[in-house]
Amino acid sequence: MKTIQISLNSIDKVKSFVNDITKFENDFDLVSGRYVIDAKSIMGIFSLDLSKPIDLNIHAEENVDHILEVLKQYSV
Repeated sequence: MKTIQISLNSIDKVKSFVNDITKFENDFDLVSGRYVIDAKSIMGIFSLDLSKPIDLNIHAEENVDHILEVLKQYSV
């Protein structure tokens, strides 16, 4: 598992992030405080405080470099 910090501070960024992340079959979790939600759930993302960076847990053994490259635009 790899953890990175991302910023989803606009509606367009959230939509783009969900579109990018659903292309992968891996599991992704967003962690904000004590809340852990499925990163592929747009409704779940909007339930979080998006004014601060959020931790993204990437549950992948392979392809991690490719995933990080795609998600680079959201990194803090």
